[in-house]
Amino acid sequence: MNVRPAKVMEPGVETAVPDLDIGARLAQLRQQQGWTLQQASKRTGVSASALSKIERNELSPTISTLQRVARGYELDVVALLNDREASRSLPGRRSVTRTNEGRPYQSNSCANTMLCADLLDKRMTPIRTRVTARSPEEYRSWPVSDAEIFVTVVKGTMVVHSQIYEPLILNAGDSLYYDAGTPHIWTSEGPEDAEVIWVISS
Repeated sequence: MNVRPAKVMEPGVETAVPDLDIGARLAQLRQQQGWTLQQASKRTGVSASALSKIERNELSPTISTLQRVARGYELDVVALLNDREASRSLPGRRSVTRTNEGRPYQSNSCANTMLCADLLDKRMTPIRTRVTARSPEEYRSWPVSDAEIFVTVVKGTMVVHSQIYEPLILNAGDSLYYDAGTPHIWTSEGPEDAEVIWVISS
């Protein structure tokens, strides 16, 4: 899931939410820390050249890359993608995301919407995604992270590709839980884009 600001709002996406320039956001965070690209690379585990390209919006980061960057900056992914104040951990807190709400971002392979994005410091990150990729060749790399991931298909058919398993076909109603330490990518199969819900451990 290679991230860049969503220029067109998809159905189910709140149009009142302003686009986020992820490159400028990461550059701002790095400058606030007073880090060089090399120092940021050491903290995040993402190469300095990749960070530089992301900051210049020449490369769209995958969700796995965003997780690594967020951990390096001691943030969660929602805080990384949110340049506004959000609610931090308090007893009894809750968040509701209505239809047509959420924080959108577009990638090379998916149209994503962050759910319950008004809460920070969550133990899991829920994301609604429309998978637009039809071929593994549409990915520049195989995402990998130390997260555990649950995904359920809401509509259409998604194929999960792994470096250790045969391609797995998931139809509407099917679910998968996997360790993202093993690289995976995903594509849609059939005439319509698959729509899925991800829950990613923080």
